[in-house]
Amino acid sequence: MRQSLEDEFTAFVAARGQTLLRIAHALTGDPEAAQDLVQGALAKAYARWPRIHSDAEAYVRRIIYNDRISAWRRAGHRNEVTVADVPERPAEHRHDQDVADRLAVREALLSLPDRQRAVLVMRYLEDRSVEETAELLGCRPGTVASQASRALSKLRALVGDRHISMGGAR
Repeated sequence: MRQSLEDEFTAFVAARGQTLLRIAHALTGDPEAAQDLVQGALAKAYARWPRIHSDAEAYVRRIIYNDRISAWRRAGHRNEVTVADVPERPAEHRHDQDVADRLAVREALLSLPDRQRAVLVMRYLEDRSVEETAELLGCRPGTVASQASRALSKLRALVGDRHISMGGAR
């Protein structure tokens, strides 16, 4: 790889690495698994950098989603995630209530089936269209819409309507 392409790749990782890590963390629910997912995606992207550097972020995101979906399939759709315990009784202060609310939403999100969680991450965290999400997940737009609807219904049932809106978590 030419030196300038190597510099481009390094600059890309420096500029977009944290965003990619945030997306991977939302998909996995585990910081270490997210780091592994991003590292693997970047390694694949590096090998193809001369061909993809003009549209690198979309390519790397697609690798992240595809690798995560492949991992879910290999694991037999298990949702084993370690999360912090939500306090039984939130403290009196509003800040403490906000933290408890966020933990409850996070725990509920991590309890969703993998495909539904991926749809919510893409639609509401990344603000992708139904069509973009369908293309990335390799399904139809109607499937994305129904998965999002089911996921939001499950989240509402788990944490209540006051915390979940169509715009995402509070």
